[in-house]
Amino acid sequence: MPQEAWTDKRERQYEHIKKGLQKSDRTEDTAKEIASRTVNKERAQHGESRTASRSSVKDVSSGYRGGKRSHSGSKGRTRDQLYNEAKQRGIEGRSKMNKEQLAKAVGR
Repeated sequence: MPQEAWTDKRERQYEHIKKGLQKSDRTEDTAKEIASRTVNKERAQHGESRTASRSSVKDVSSGYRGGKRSHSGSKGRTRDQLYNEAKQRGIEGRSKMNKEQLAKAVGR
């Protein structure tokens, strides 16, 4: 799934993440998807991509975050991440919802 615009550093980062996920019993397809999303987010945060979502640029880097929001536990995803998913799904009234309401609306 690597793209032509990736530098050698990003290619190495992608392979490293993918191998680590495969060692932790993720399927190859899942590992590829997570690795490419992680690399693309890092590229966005460092100004290496043409476009970037607000949540990609303003969020904590994936290296620092290290699974703090792994869809489990008390905090889970940020309000902005939930809002973006609600927007993609076309959920009405999302702009007036708080984090808890958005989580319930997107079914997570």
